[in-house]
Amino acid sequence: MIKNERQYRITKAQAEKFRATLDELAAMPRPKNVHPKLWEAQKAGLKSQLQDLEAELQEYETLKTGGRKILELDSLEGLPKMLIQARIAAGLTQEDLAARLGVKPQQIQRYEASDYQTASFARLREIARLLRSDRIEMVQK
Repeated sequence: MIKNERQYRITKAQAEKFRATLDELAAMPRPKNVHPKLWEAQKAGLKSQLQDLEAELQEYETLKTGGRKILELDSLEGLPKMLIQARIAAGLTQEDLAARLGVKPQQIQRYEASDYQTASFARLREIARLLRSDRIEMVQK
């Protein structure tokens, strides 16, 4: 999951590299010393990785542009991802959320990098309360 603009830029650059590699492979004949199934498997692997990157980019862009208004929570295991999605959907950076909580931006970066494993339950509730808005609805399935 893309959690911030830096990761978004990196993921976008990686996707471009995968696209360029796939274009190069499509334009060249299969080397004679490479089995056809291996050649196809290599291309399929690259396509799969590109699709994963594109899905992550799409999710981030949808959240960022307000295209997702309802965030659903299946279980407590999904809470960290939902909190990150809610922050992005609310248009807040990690720095913005840190300022609202009265902590340093690095603390939010650590929370999100560890999927909130180091955050107390009280802190999780506080973050969820701050991220609720009329634009974002967090619901439990």
